[in-house]
Amino acid sequence: MTILAALISSTLAMAQVGPFTVPNPGGSARVPKPALEGRDAKPRPAQQPFQQPVTRPALVNCYDLAANDPVAALSAAEEALTVKTGAERTDALGCRATALLALERFAEAETAFLTARDALEGDDARGRAEYQAGAGIAAEGRAAYTTAIDHFTRAKALAKQADDAQLAGRISRDSAASLFKLGRKDDAAAALAEARAALPVDPVTFTISARAARLSGKLAEAQAFVEVAARLDPLDVSIGLEAGLIAAMAGRDDAARKSWQSVIATAPQSAEAEQAKAWMARLSPPAATPAPAPTPAKAN
Repeated sequence: MTILAALISSTLAMAQVGPFTVPNPGGSARVPKPALEGRDAKPRPAQQPFQQPVTRPALVNCYDLAANDPVAALSAAEEALTVKTGAERTDALGCRATALLALERFAEAETAFLTARDALEGDDARGRAEYQAGAGIAAEGRAAYTTAIDHFTRAKALAKQADDAQLAGRISRDSAASLFKLGRKDDAAAALAEARAALPVDPVTFTISARAARLSGKLAEAQAFVEVAARLDPLDVSIGLEAGLIAAMAGRDDAARKSWQSVIATAPQSAEAEQAKAWMARLSPPAATPAPAPTPAKAN
């Protein structure tokens, strides 16, 4: 995965996962939200949407900085914009947009992505698609879901113009969150089906599909999707969290507990582990193991 993909992944996870949330299995108030189920915490970088539009070293270095220190990346990009021209200036515009997205300055990021898009050559349909989709992610971040769908629709058309089926699939996946937020659940499901067809070995696509199915009450379908995701990436603790939620909603507390225990064992210091502990505390206590029957005393 490229540096740009990793950076936008971490922000996109907040945009995408947000709508796919439900109350805790017990039906009471939500537990505090860590990485997976809300926009107010930072998820770990995941495998996600875009490939790097260009490969010039300056762009790679800027995105690398943005992935670890978006404030510094924003400063570097803005300084570069005062002196750079041509392709290097376009690089700086893209880095600035990505840093703003990472900082959750969504309105500014949306505008910045469109500026970066317009700075690309007109025949660079693929790069323009990526930046247009970045604007969609930013619009979703500021809860402008209709605007986000418009951005994603334009981005998908550009991806098809570039004959990039995988990018079109990623954009379909990215659009599902806003469609879901707008109550267009059937359209969201169709977008995710397109994404699965284009990205058949992408665990993120199947995890998001599982989450959407779970919240639509399609637990058998959700279970099938999360099992595929787990086979594709057995060590991704976000998949373990989702598997536990599906099991809990289906009334399979022991299976939920097992999934969440695996999250804690795999990444004990992570936000996902803290979430797993919180959700486990809301499960009914495990059934007590019956004590073995006493051995009859032998007759003398």
